[in-house]
Amino acid sequence: MRFSVFQVSRQGGREINEDRMGYCYTRESGLFLLADGMGGHPEGEVAAQLALQTISALYQKQARPVIDNMADFLSSALNAAHLEITRYATAKGMLDTPRTTLIAVILQDSGAAWAHCGDSRLYVVRDGELLTRTRDHSYLEQQGAGASMPARINRNILFTCLGSPTPPIFDIAGPVVLQQGDRLLLCSDGLWENLSDTEIVRELSSKGVAEAVPDLVESALRAGGAQSDNVTALAIEWETPDTFESTYGVSTDSIMDGVFASTIQAGVLDTEIDELDDATIERSIAEINEAIRRSAARKA
Repeated sequence: MRFSVFQVSRQGGREINEDRMGYCYTRESGLFLLADGMGGHPEGEVAAQLALQTISALYQKQARPVIDNMADFLSSALNAAHLEITRYATAKGMLDTPRTTLIAVILQDSGAAWAHCGDSRLYVVRDGELLTRTRDHSYLEQQGAGASMPARINRNILFTCLGSPTPPIFDIAGPVVLQQGDRLLLCSDGLWENLSDTEIVRELSSKGVAEAVPDLVESALRAGGAQSDNVTALAIEWETPDTFESTYGVSTDSIMDGVFASTIQAGVLDTEIDELDDATIERSIAEINEAIRRSAARKA
C-alpha cells in the first residue's frame, strides 16, 4: 500500500486550537482521523483528542493487519469514542460535556470507507472532479437535501456530535474503489466555510498534497480574517509505484506483519485521562453491544 499524505492545523482568531488530526497504519490498512472540538462547550480539545485516541486504540487492536468489516468497525469506534467522552465528563462531574465532530477514513484493499459525525468533511476528488463529499449534520444541509425546516431554527446548528447527551448520529459510506491519483481531503469547517467546493477541488487537483494542503489552509485563514476559525486539513493521494511521491509518501511494503505506526499521540493533554488499555476498550465494546441488544429487543 502506497500513498502520499500531508496534514496542517493552524490557529485562527480563537483562544485555542481545538482541532485534532492524525493517521495510523499497518502493512495493509490505514486509518485517517480529523476532529474539531466544539466551541460553546467546555474542553472541546479534550473531546477531539479522546476521539482520536479511542478510535486509533481500537484500530490498533483490530487491524491484524486489516479491519475485517470496515462499516462495523467505524460504527463501533465512533460509539466507543462517544462513550469515552461522556465517561470523562462524568468522572470530572462536569455539568456540560465536551463535544466534537469527527471524520474517520479507512483505506485498505484499494478502497476507502468512512464515517462522519457533525460538519468536519471528507472530499474525494478524481481527475479534477468532485467524486463525492460528506453532507454535514446541520439543518442547512438537511434542508438542501429536501427536508423542510421551521424558519425559527438556526440552520447552521449541528443536530449531532460526539459527546452530546443523546446518542450520536453518524453516516457510514463506502468502500469506494480508489484509482491512481485519487485525492481525499479531511478538513474542519474552518476550511470549507471560507472556500467554495470549486476552489477546494481545483486546488487539490492542480498540486501535490504537500503543496495543496498548506495553500488551502492559508487561503481559508485569509478569507476568514481576524475572526477566522481554526483551520485543519489532512489530504491523501492514492498512488502506485511509478508515481510515488517519496518526500511525503508512505510505503507499507516493508512493514512486517504486526507492526503498527501512528502519528496520533497519547498523553498530549494537560488533563488526566486513563490509558486506553484492553480492559477499557473491551468495556466500551461491551456497552455498545448491550445498547444495540436492548434497542433490538424494544423494536421486536
